[in-house]
Amino acid sequence: MTSRKPDEPLARNSRLRLVRPRSLATARRAVTTRRTRPAPRPPEGTPPRAELARQARHVLADAVRIARWAAVEGGARTAPRTGPGAVPPQERAAAALDLTPGQVRAGWDRARLAGLVELHGDTARPGWRLHAWDRDDSAVLRGWVALFDAWSLVHPAPEGVAPGAVAEVVEAVPQVLSLLQLSQGPVPVPALLDLLGQRVEELRGERCEVHVPERAPEVPAEAGTAGLPALLDWALEGLAAVGALTLDPGADERHATLTPLGNWAVWVKLEQICVAAQSPAGNIEQSAEDMLRGCARLTPGPARDEYRAWLAARTLSSAVAELLAVARGEDALLRGLAFEALRVVGAPAEAEVRATVAEPPLRPYALLWLAEYEGADPDDAQEVLTREEATWLWVDTAAAVADHGESALLVRHLDSAVQGTVPALLDEVRAVGHPRTVQVLVALAAAHPDPALAKAVRRAAFQVHTGGA
Repeated sequence: MTSRKPDEPLARNSRLRLVRPRSLATARRAVTTRRTRPAPRPPEGTPPRAELARQARHVLADAVRIARWAAVEGGARTAPRTGPGAVPPQERAAAALDLTPGQVRAGWDRARLAGLVELHGDTARPGWRLHAWDRDDSAVLRGWVALFDAWSLVHPAPEGVAPGAVAEVVEAVPQVLSLLQLSQGPVPVPALLDLLGQRVEELRGERCEVHVPERAPEVPAEAGTAGLPALLDWALEGLAAVGALTLDPGADERHATLTPLGNWAVWVKLEQICVAAQSPAGNIEQSAEDMLRGCARLTPGPARDEYRAWLAARTLSSAVAELLAVARGEDALLRGLAFEALRVVGAPAEAEVRATVAEPPLRPYALLWLAEYEGADPDDAQEVLTREEATWLWVDTAAAVADHGESALLVRHLDSAVQGTVPALLDEVRAVGHPRTVQVLVALAAAHPDPALAKAVRRAAFQVHTGGA
């Protein structure tokens, strides 16, 4: 029996070699399954999906033309060109497409919000939905729903209105849409105004209860209605601009009616809310953190359904902020799940996710999110990470497994490391400086059945703990 020489590299011990690297493992494991209920039928009279997609293509026709013009331009620059005789992109697009500059600006905003174009610095590139536009009805409907969700960005809010009042109306609009959907026909705008006023008052009362539980401040009676007519007009016009409803002047008063697209979209969102309300955890009522914990034991498909329902019951801006706040916490499992939920949000979360690239704990997650958002295959997205970022993410995922998973899963997670050998992995794990490094290595050493490997991992944990090399 021969023993390893003192100067022989550990890497030559075959038991310390890792299997061929594969995609980074996720921390969540499906430990329970849930019977899926039959797909619900849309309300009677809802057009077939093919017809809904045709209508969505009509609403976004100018946006698609502009996106395709940008693609033909070879990646149109969104910043004006400099130099004598340079023509700004908007003017070139207007001339080429026979549109006014205002129509080009509006169509460009719609193209961005619907995911038809993607911005890379000051250059626009075609989004994946643009490539699938003529052949994939589902991609078309998802693009239109993304625009529908962002209706408040399409139409500028009235000037001189406090941002808080605008936010209240945006949060209250789902109630207005629900009334329109249940009415199945035209609804007088004054009736919508009454409902909007009631919902805004409810939101203000809830906010007072949360922030000042001892004594809610008195709100003047006129505060419940002041400015709301103009804000309701703004909301209805914004929803009409994305094709969700129509406004009829009427003989005596204006009426609002959902379009087939709008009716279908509201039904879909109400159905998502019902799915979440029927879940064992009741996730729709929960905070982002509790919702993610409730989804941790679900398989990816049902979990995405829960994310969609939870998001449908909130304004996207507040939901994204809440998810990122959870991601900044100490629980690595919730950090990964928060970014899975943000994948469901899609385009409206891009700016906030891009901003987190500057935060080291979130950077690997944000880079992977952006790579997939820009069209990379999920299995290839990890190539955007540096070796150090991939190692940091490996440790963070291992921490999630150690906290919430089983020992066997932690052992299998070892195979997902980008390094080819255990010594190389341990060297880079020590150098990356993750705050959970010691705990992860100790848990891995305790879980691994191979004595030689466990010993090497324990030694690395001790060295990190004592500050040794």
